[in-house]
Amino acid sequence: MRPYRYDIVGSFLRPARLQKARSDYKAGFITASDLKQAEDACIAELVQKEKDNGLLAVTDGEFRRSFWHMDFLEALEGVKHVEADHWSVEFKGDKPHGATLTFTSQVRFPKDHPFLDHYRYLKSIAGETDTKLTIPSPSMLHLIACVRSHSTYTPIDRYKDHEDVLFHDIAQTYIDAIHAFYNEGCRYIQLDDTSWGEFCDENKRAQYLSQGIDVDQVGQAYVQVINQIIDAKPADLTITMHICRGNFRSTWFSSGGYEKVAPILFAHCKVDGFFLEYDSDRAGDFTPLRYIKDQYVVLGLVTSKFAALEKKEDIIKRIHEASHYVPLKQLCLSTQCGFSSTEEGNKITEADQWKKIRLVKEIAQEVWG
Repeated sequence: MRPYRYDIVGSFLRPARLQKARSDYKAGFITASDLKQAEDACIAELVQKEKDNGLLAVTDGEFRRSFWHMDFLEALEGVKHVEADHWSVEFKGDKPHGATLTFTSQVRFPKDHPFLDHYRYLKSIAGETDTKLTIPSPSMLHLIACVRSHSTYTPIDRYKDHEDVLFHDIAQTYIDAIHAFYNEGCRYIQLDDTSWGEFCDENKRAQYLSQGIDVDQVGQAYVQVINQIIDAKPADLTITMHICRGNFRSTWFSSGGYEKVAPILFAHCKVDGFFLEYDSDRAGDFTPLRYIKDQYVVLGLVTSKFAALEKKEDIIKRIHEASHYVPLKQLCLSTQCGFSSTEEGNKITEADQWKKIRLVKEIAQEVWG
């Protein structure tokens, strides 16, 4: 089954030598080929560690990316990276360097998208172990270019007064993408999505409303797009969604339980499973899970932000609390997010990272066998 009883969100801390290689490349000290060799070697070591720690699906740790989302989105045809002074979302601590996206032409998935080569390498070294591909949700493209950048967004002629055409193009882009990855052997894709984390936050909802944006209407459009993609996927391809409230250098940008989005998202989105952040009070309680239908729910009860190891009995207790709303057979366990949503990584060590992974596995085996 996918998602697995003990699973991962996908990103891992970059080794020091990979961080140095990326820095040297940016400074012009090494070539792109040199950087790729360093990435390949570090990814191969990571995959072996994932296997050694008992994971049932491996990722490349997102080692080739600067950001969990921007690298994929700005490589789409018709999408352009734009530098910005800051992000429209405010992290409660360290700040990542700002950026946004804009449209230059019709959005399409290019046949030479770099993530195809990235996945081919992962597949080539995974052996018999399942591989998991993590990419930003289609919601993120619209959120960054149109919602977060509402005050400066100027649509191209194709999309002016025709947002339905933009949503159609985004859906088709992702349909083409998942079939391209499927043809390379991928059977497990995770859509990473922070839009719902924002839409849970009362302050963010009020800010958007003051700009004339009804986030419930936007959310309904996002679910329609995702369902179009799900309807077009091959039957044996698993597609899940990870929802996050921000993860940069162990900090965050939004808070609030899922109650505001659950009737739209949980009740209607046809993904195979939701990876839900539940490692702090900022995520609220489990009652919104009553809207879940037949989707799996991967409870992110173990934090990836801090080194302190959770108590096994506390996590098991919370799993059983969640089972009051979703049958235990539909529940799984993971960390609440990845360990390195950006190349900088969270403020923990690699040893801490693997302790967290092993804890998730041990608890899952104890609860589900």
